[in-house]
Amino acid sequence: MRILAFIVVFFIASNCLAQLNPDQSQKLDSILTLRNKSGDTSFSLEERFAFVERARRMSEELNIDSTIVESNKAVLSIYFKRKNNNLFKRLGRETLSLATKIRDTTSIAYLNFYFGAYFGRILENDSAYYYYYNAEKIYNSLNDNYNAARVLLNMAIIQKDEKDYIGSESNSIKAIPFLETEIQNKENLDGAYRTLSSVYNNLAIVTKELGNYPEAIEYYNQAISTQRRREEYSKKLEFLYTNNLAKVYEESGNYEKAIEYFSKLLTEKNTMGKDSSFYATVLANYARNKFYLDKEDEELPGLFLSALGVRERIEDKSGIMRGSINLAEYYLVQDSLGIAKMYANKAYDIANKYNRNDDELEVLLLLSKIEKGDEALAYTEKYIALNDSLHKAERAIRNKFARIEFEKDRIEEENVQLSQERELFLILAIAGMISAFLIYIIISQRVKNKELRFSQEQQKANEEIYNLMLTQQDKIEEGRAKEKKRISEDLHDGILGRLFGTRLSLDSLNMSSDKDAVKNRGQYIEELKAIEQEIRRISHDLNVDFVAGSRYLDIVKTLIENQAQAYGFSCAFKHNDQIDWEGVSNKTKIHFYRMIQESLQNIYKHANAKHVDVSFELKGNQIFLSIADDGEGFVVNKAKKGIGLKNIKSRVEELKGELFINSQKDAGTSISISVPI
Repeated sequence: MRILAFIVVFFIASNCLAQLNPDQSQKLDSILTLRNKSGDTSFSLEERFAFVERARRMSEELNIDSTIVESNKAVLSIYFKRKNNNLFKRLGRETLSLATKIRDTTSIAYLNFYFGAYFGRILENDSAYYYYYNAEKIYNSLNDNYNAARVLLNMAIIQKDEKDYIGSESNSIKAIPFLETEIQNKENLDGAYRTLSSVYNNLAIVTKELGNYPEAIEYYNQAISTQRRREEYSKKLEFLYTNNLAKVYEESGNYEKAIEYFSKLLTEKNTMGKDSSFYATVLANYARNKFYLDKEDEELPGLFLSALGVRERIEDKSGIMRGSINLAEYYLVQDSLGIAKMYANKAYDIANKYNRNDDELEVLLLLSKIEKGDEALAYTEKYIALNDSLHKAERAIRNKFARIEFEKDRIEEENVQLSQERELFLILAIAGMISAFLIYIIISQRVKNKELRFSQEQQKANEEIYNLMLTQQDKIEEGRAKEKKRISEDLHDGILGRLFGTRLSLDSLNMSSDKDAVKNRGQYIEELKAIEQEIRRISHDLNVDFVAGSRYLDIVKTLIENQAQAYGFSCAFKHNDQIDWEGVSNKTKIHFYRMIQESLQNIYKHANAKHVDVSFELKGNQIFLSIADDGEGFVVNKAKKGIGLKNIKSRVEELKGELFINSQKDAGTSISISVPI
């Protein structure tokens, strides 16, 4: 599978390169040339930086991800050497993200290695270890033995610095087979020997700290012999390992053997050259072992003072502190407590200033021996407190790196599992999408059928309401006909009879002019006036019946009265006579009727109201229907909208109107509906 994937990637890459136009190919050649120059140490660092910056800009113009990654890596190398920390961090993260995107594992490992070195330099050991561990896993998977061993060595050094000696020993031992394989295959020989000697040196330091002095001596001898096998043999490294070897003899109490090695190193003063700091260290170590062997040695304290003088001249703060401790110990034994205290305080100030906790601990113990009484007790208490805090810190740190490895491995296992789950999810998702599509078609078809049935039922209901309105209208027309008949009978039997009798009486009086005739004529005139009033009354009754009895509002009023009686609450109905209901469409009137019916039903079900107000108003070209109750009310934004309210909203939208709901808990509810005429 991997071989097939490689062939596919190679084919794609070859195809992409073949598609580059001549100008792009020329740019790519220029970029490669500039990158090669940036790695040429015959140029100054500034010149190399100029080359690589130009290569990076050209890579971005070319816009090929792999080329951008390689150019950025060259820039990062210069940033690291120049200690441009902020620029390194920003560009490093961008490049790591891009390398991850294009799955360039070699570059991902390289960038993790550099990030480990970066965080190690700024003393953020947790982050440094995390990135080194990432790099080691990738180099291991790529069978890159040399770089895997280098990373393991750096991880071991971090663990050693953090006093995780067991972890440091474990990672150092893991690195050895990788390097031996490289040496056996004669690959990266000088680098493999150099790294292997450093691994032995670290193992020697760790085993010495664990108190295994014979093993530490063996590791130092292996470090020295491995170093000597290098083509680019470093005398300086051999001096360093020899100094460390002599210190193991010192700590094991073999001062004569330690002095022997320190003496050999001091004869190499000219070879040490300008490294005054190392020479001063060897001289101080030599003097200290002579002191341990013979407290009255005649070369003391001259050797201590010479070493301290060199360290003060080159401003080696760490060396000055160690030299001051040596002199304080010497003068304490000589019972010169004032001088001993002076040097001890000098060492304490430096240790305190530069957070050298182990050295501070040593100086506090020394001061507790120099001082007397309460001051000695105070230093002892400080020593105990610091010692306890350091032990707590060591316990907290001890398993920190194992935890980082565990969490990283767990994350990788989870990623593998997630990848498998992702593939399974993709298959299930495709199947689910197909199923969902089929279900959607079925459901949508059912919904359409349901909507069609609902529309048909709605149409049927509207027809029923319209028929009801027609029936009501027929009843009104029937009442009107009866009223016409009654009025006709009143006119025929009452008014016309009285008019006929009065007319005959007046005719009979026309032939007479006496007083009685005049008096009777006046009475008949009064009778005519009474008949006139009777005609007016009948006319008024006729007008009222014909105007009020035939309106749409009578149907609505009947609905409201019937519903109110059935639901057990009082209901007031107000309306504006300016509304021309004859000009309003039947569809609008039916919807108004239905919305009133639905609202009264909702009030009965949910509001527990005692009184309801229903009103119609005309404002401009809008008819406003208002329905208000004194019920329990509800929180409008949080309330679940039932089917009744949804139906009302649907009807309002169909009429292109607006619906407003105002309600508060225990303060009733009001619904206002505006519909354009």
